[in-house]
Amino acid sequence: MVGPYRGLFDGPGTKGFVLAGFFGRMPMSMQGIGIILLISTLTGSYATAGAVAAVTNIAFSVAAPLSGRLVDRFGQGRVIPPFAVLNALSMAALMLCAGLGLPGWTLYASGLVVGATSLSIGSMVRARWSHLYAGSAKLHTAFAFESVIDEVIFVTGPALVTVLATGVNPYAGLAVATISMFIGALALAAQRRTQPPVQETRTHSGSPILIPGIALLSGVYLALGAVFGSVDLITVAFAEDEGAKSAAGFLLAAFAGGSMVSGLWFGSRHWRLSLRGRFVRALGVFAVGLSPIAFIGDLRVMAVALFLAGFAISPTLITGFSITERLVPSSLLTEGMAWISTAIGFGVALGAWAGGRLTETVGASDAYGFALGAALLAMVVGVGGSSLLRLPDASTPAKG
Repeated sequence: MVGPYRGLFDGPGTKGFVLAGFFGRMPMSMQGIGIILLISTLTGSYATAGAVAAVTNIAFSVAAPLSGRLVDRFGQGRVIPPFAVLNALSMAALMLCAGLGLPGWTLYASGLVVGATSLSIGSMVRARWSHLYAGSAKLHTAFAFESVIDEVIFVTGPALVTVLATGVNPYAGLAVATISMFIGALALAAQRRTQPPVQETRTHSGSPILIPGIALLSGVYLALGAVFGSVDLITVAFAEDEGAKSAAGFLLAAFAGGSMVSGLWFGSRHWRLSLRGRFVRALGVFAVGLSPIAFIGDLRVMAVALFLAGFAISPTLITGFSITERLVPSSLLTEGMAWISTAIGFGVALGAWAGGRLTETVGASDAYGFALGAALLAMVVGVGGSSLLRLPDASTPAKG
């Protein structure tokens, strides 16, 4: 599986932007659960914790395409630094408001700014790969590699933030996530040689979301985001119900671990099946694989079930980003990729809110039914609208 990935780093500056991107996007796996752990510990309310996490994700979802458009227009090197500074300051404000027991609206206000100033670092790194390997068979492998990196972050991040928040103090996890973001983002901004060229004039009008295929993908990823957001919150409550709250991060790491393994395998393959075919099959596998978690009441069995359920995540994300790269004009690529992140962010916000409410009303085990329902919805939308993803060049084999 490793062979096809070796040639990725022949391009100039690839190792630098991959490393910077890794640290810059660590908060994507640590921030949500870190906020939940901090606020639920200080207030005793999962509903409040889920609501603040939801506000943060909604703000990110609204702002991501706008910041993506700024990046396409002015370049990563000019846009990233001010956003990174504002994001770090607003996260410090959120932790301060929580620690001082200030009124609830201060949590929502600071969370709003945190989300609005969070950059889609993954989209920016993928845009660099697209600029470097556009039209090359290496681009499929590069997107697969990025998906694996995402899952490495989702394997390590939840466990790290949980250990820090429960074993050191409730603020430690978010502090480490913020420092990592700040260093990684500024390091990425400094690497101007590999950033996509600035579009001085927009050669295409309108927004990528107006492209039917991108709208369909956004709907699918909205539902998948609801799965991710609800599983994050419900799993924390599930672990606490089982008397081992600190195990929540490791359960979520198992979920991401399955995706990481499948991503490595998926990216190393030479595929004859079209992108559309791979996409709809991955959605079906994910819905089927997620079914058992709604019926499990043991931590060890849940870890295995989440690991197996995660197998379809990377293939779904890899094919989705590949389809986006082919559908969206190069002058709008960062914004187009950001729309996928936006859809996931909205879904995560919905899932966190619904997961918090259901956990407090029906209990954690039964609340997993919401995640299963969202996965089934993603499959129905993706399969039902898959004709919009038929591309002339999507039927050609994607080589690793």
